[in-house]
Amino acid sequence: MLDELLGRAELKTRIEELEADKHHLQNQLEAEQERRADAATARQDAEERVNRLEDRIAQLEGELDRVDTDEADLAFRGQEDLHGERLSEVLDRLASVETGPEGALSAMVTDEVPEAAAETLGQRATLLDRAAPCLYYTDDAGLVQVALDAPLAPEGFCEWGESFRLDRAWVEPVGRFSLALVRADLFALGTYEGTERVAVSGFESDVKGKHSKGGFSQARFERIRDEQIDSHLDDCRDAIADRDADRLVVVGDRRLVREFADEAVATAAVDATGDPRAALDDAFHEFFSTRLRLL
Repeated sequence: MLDELLGRAELKTRIEELEADKHHLQNQLEAEQERRADAATARQDAEERVNRLEDRIAQLEGELDRVDTDEADLAFRGQEDLHGERLSEVLDRLASVETGPEGALSAMVTDEVPEAAAETLGQRATLLDRAAPCLYYTDDAGLVQVALDAPLAPEGFCEWGESFRLDRAWVEPVGRFSLALVRADLFALGTYEGTERVAVSGFESDVKGKHSKGGFSQARFERIRDEQIDSHLDDCRDAIADRDADRLVVVGDRRLVREFADEAVATAAVDATGDPRAALDDAFHEFFSTRLRLL
């Protein structure tokens, strides 16, 4: 009663309300401090994870650089372009190798390096991948490790045996065959018995070369030139149809030799110039030159 008369009751009520507000604000403050502490901890954990990941990335990048450097440092022990007698000598040596059972590995590497071949080379299998498509020969002692281009390559294979699987017709001119040289302005056809040419024929065509200023527009020039090339190809097909040998190899301009892919046992782009006979000799030499790589 005295408190009410002196106005103390109202003050006490107000004090209690303020105390409740203070307690509530203290709880909010403590919760906010805990949240901030949790956030700081989470941030620190995240920063540590980021640092660990950055260290791991740097480590892996270093390993990748070392691998790239190691692969770049890999080099063939030797390389040589073989043809004629030298090619025959090397093939004779490969054919003379004899081992025990399953001691000689032969492979025709086309796209991917066969697992058995890769195992014989280890890290140097990268070199075989560079050389592909090629023939690969090695023995179980590693005395022979060579890659050999095959102008008349067989289908892919990989096998162990007592000697190397080597058909000389894959690499050098053997038996009777025709070699046709097809360029946009020239055609030559030779018939061969092994390395000996027994017949030759050829002709040149008046196919327009580079476009010159004046006269024809570029579009008209290209249309006329394409028509001339088509006519030239028709003449080439007629000459090839009259050849004296069943087996046919077609070489010359990369774009044009594709026209004969169905009827030829092999096609290849070669850089042969001159008149038909001289160009045919250059084409024959280039096609049957085989690169030997020592792995």
